Amino acid sequence: MNIRNWVVRPLIKDRAAALAESRGLPPFLSVLLTIRGLDEPDALDRFLGEEAAFSDPLLMADMEKATERINRAVEEMERIAVYGDYDADGVTATAMLYAYLETRGADVLYYIPQREGEGYGMNAGAVEKLAGMGVRLIVTVDNGIASVEETALAKRLGVDVVITDHHRPQGALPEAEAVVDAYREDDRSPFKGLCGAGVVFKLLMALEGEMSAAEDLLETYGDIAAIGTVGDVVPLVGENRTIVKYGLRALQNSERPGVRALLEASGAAGKPLTATGAAFSLVPRINATGRMGAPERAVRLLVTLDEEEAAALAEEICGENEERRRVENEIAEEAFARIEQERLSRDRVIVVSGDGWHHGVIGIVASRVVERYGRPCIVLSRGERETKGSGRSVEGFSLFAAVLSARDLLLRFGGHPMAAGVTMKTENIEAFRNAVNRYAAEHHPRMPAVTTTVDCRLNPASLSAAMADEIARLEPFGTGNPQPVFGLFRMKLTGIAPVGGGGHLRLTFEKNGAVQTVMKFRTTAEEFPYRVGDTADLAVELENRTYRGQPSLSVILRDIRPSGFDSEKELVSLADFERFARGEPLEQSAREALLPDRAALAAVYRALRGEAGGPIFLPRFAARLPGVSLGKLLVALAVFRERGLLAYSLSGETAEVRLIEQTGKTDIGASPLLRRLSGNA
Repeated sequence: MNIRNWVVRPLIKDRAAALAESRGLPPFLSVLLTIRGLDEPDALDRFLGEEAAFSDPLLMADMEKATERINRAVEEMERIAVYGDYDADGVTATAMLYAYLETRGADVLYYIPQREGEGYGMNAGAVEKLAGMGVRLIVTVDNGIASVEETALAKRLGVDVVITDHHRPQGALPEAEAVVDAYREDDRSPFKGLCGAGVVFKLLMALEGEMSAAEDLLETYGDIAAIGTVGDVVPLVGENRTIVKYGLRALQNSERPGVRALLEASGAAGKPLTATGAAFSLVPRINATGRMGAPERAVRLLVTLDEEEAAALAEEICGENEERRRVENEIAEEAFARIEQERLSRDRVIVVSGDGWHHGVIGIVASRVVERYGRPCIVLSRGERETKGSGRSVEGFSLFAAVLSARDLLLRFGGHPMAAGVTMKTENIEAFRNAVNRYAAEHHPRMPAVTTTVDCRLNPASLSAAMADEIARLEPFGTGNPQPVFGLFRMKLTGIAPVGGGGHLRLTFEKNGAVQTVMKFRTTAEEFPYRVGDTADLAVELENRTYRGQPSLSVILRDIRPSGFDSEKELVSLADFERFARGEPLEQSAREALLPDRAALAAVYRALRGEAGGPIFLPRFAARLPGVSLGKLLVALAVFRERGLLAYSLSGETAEVRLIEQTGKTDIGASPLLRRLSGNA
C-alpha cells in the first residue's frame, strides 16, 4: 500500500516580501525562491543567471593526464575507441566524444556493448575485439571505474585506457592512463553530480584548453548533453542545470539531423520542450534501443549527417519503443500478480522474480512496483543457472547498501542508493530476499515513506495563468529542482468527466464559491477512487498552455487524499500492521492502537454492507469511520475473513471484498487473530 507522507514546506513571509522588494521580483516568484532557500544573493544569481558557469575541468583528478593521452593519440593517428554504455547517458556521452574527435580528424570508432550477452561496462571479449581492430586507445564514457581486470587485459594487449565515469569507485582504481571520476577521494572539482555525458562535456572543455570554450561547446553539443543529463536523472542543480538550460534551447533549434528526426517521430517537434518533456519523449526512445536491440543505432542517429538515414533510424527507434512498452506491460502485470499471490507486499524490500523476464525492462518494472507499493523493489529475471535483477528504491533507503549486505550471495552487483543491479546463482534467490530484508529490518524498522512535498498552500480563487509564467522561470525542472507542487485543501469534488477517449479525467472541485477544473491524466473514471461529494486535499502543478491563441492555466493533479487524512499517523499504523502480519514483536502501545473493539468491528462491517459493490479504496473508506486507522481496518478485514464473514483481496490501496451470507451468529470474540493481537493467545 503506497500511502504518501505529505510535507508542506515552511514559508517565512517576511523574507519573501523582502526579496520581492529588494530584487524587484513578483511576489509569487519570491515566495517560491524563498521556500527553496534561493533568496540569498549568490544562490539567487547563480540560479536565475544567464551565464554558463563551469568550474575548471582540470580540477578533476587525472583530467590533465586524460587530455594529454587523447591529444597524443589524435596527433599520432592512433586508432581510438570510445567505449560507451547502452542507456541514454552512455549513448549521448559516446556520441559527443566521437563527434568531437571526428572534427579533430582522429581515427576514431565507437563501441556500445549489448545488454544481453555482454552487460554493462567493459568486458574481456570486447577488449580483445577492439585490440584486434588495431585500437591503441580506449576511452570509456559512463563506465570503467570498476573495470580493473579489463583494463589490465587491455594493457597486456598493448591498448591504453582512459576512463571517464561518474559512478562511485568500488575499491582499487583500474591501472589506466587516467581515471577521471569526481567521486575519486583525491578529486578537487567542486561539483560532483555530473552524469557520464556531463563528465565528457568537461573533458571536451579540457581538450579545447580554454574556459571560454564552454559556451561554444554548449552551442555545439548542448542538445546531446542535455538528453544524457535528463536521462540519467542526476540533480538539475549547479553545472547540470547549466547544461540542461542551454541544451534545451539547442534541442529546439538543433542542426543535427538525428535530433530533428527524433523530435519529429516522437511528436515533440515544433512544441516548447522542457526537461520533463525530454524525459518523456526523447529519453525513453533512446533507452529503448539498449533495452530491446542494438544500442549503437542510437549513436548513429545522433552523429549522422544524412537526413534520410536519420529519419529511418528515428522511425526504427520509435517502433522499438512501442515494443518495449508492450513487453514492459506484460511483465509488470505478471509481477503485480506474483506480489499479491506470494504476499510479497508485506516485505520491507519487495523481491519478485519470473522466468526469462526481459532484462531490458525489469528496471522500469521495478519503478512501477515502487510507485504502486511505496517500497524498494528488486525485479529478478530467472535463468536456469544465473539470475539477473534490477532494483529501484525510495528516498531515505539505500538499495545499494542493502545489496552490499548480501554480496556473498552475488556474482556481480553495482549501483547507488536509488538503484542497483545484481547477478546471482538462481539457487540464491530466496536467500537474497531474506538478506536484503534482514538488512532493512535492522536499519529501518519502519521503512521511509514516499513523500509528496507541497511547496505552499494556495487559495483556488487566486490561481492564474500569470502564476504559471512565474513558475516557468525556475525551469529546468528535475531531480534536485522539482516542479513546484501546490496544495489545494478541503476541496469538494463536484464533477468527474472522462476526456481523451476515456483515458483521462476532467475533475471539477469547489471551495467557498470558487470552482476549479483539475486534470487527472492516465486515469479512467473506473480507476478514480473518489466520488462526487467527497472532500479532498489536492497536490497540483500549474502549467500555462495556449488555448485558441490565448494563455490558459492548466491545473494538473499529482496526488489526492481525503481531507483531514493524517498521513504520518496512518503510516505508523500500516507499518505496525505489517510487523504484526510478519510475526514480528510489537510494543504494547502499538498492539492497542491496532486492536479494534466490538464497536469498531461493527462499524466497519456495517460500512462494508453499505458499499454498492466494486473495489473499495481503503483510505477513503477509513476516513469515513472515526477512530478507525488503516492498520485497524486491515485487522478488521483479516478477522472477518478468518471468521468466514467475507473474502477479500488487496491490490495497492484497493480491496475487492465479497461478503459471505451467514445462517447463524458468528462469535467474533473467538478470533485467534484478535487473541494474538491482544496478547491472550
